Amino acid sequence: MEWRFKEGIPIYQQIISELKLRLLNGTYPPGSRIPAVRELALEAGVNPNTMQRALLELERDDLLASVRTSGRFATEDEEKLSKLRRTLSESCIEEMTGRLRTLGLTDKEIMDAVNRYLTRGAGEAES
Repeated sequence: MEWRFKEGIPIYQQIISELKLRLLNGTYPPGSRIPAVRELALEAGVNPNTMQRALLELERDDLLASVRTSGRFATEDEEKLSKLRRTLSESCIEEMTGRLRTLGLTDKEIMDAVNRYLTRGAGEAES
């Protein structure tokens, strides 16, 4: 998976965001071993210290756990993962609705548009 970093946001924060997505999308299933710092740093094209900083932050949030001599592992705490999923989804919704409001849509128009989109998508999935 290719890592892409944006200007203006600290790299370690972007790494944290990417790793959270990987924890939620199944790239790193609950209880699975996370690649070593150097391996991840090489993959992302960043300094190992930057990757270490991001991983330590995820450990502080109890999303990763370090096991001496065995490496780091993804949390198995489903409640923690559910909370992360809710937080990230709310952030996405907030961003989307904010952008749609700048286009002049009302909340009702946004809801109608989302419902149309989901209905259309569900119909296409069944075909």
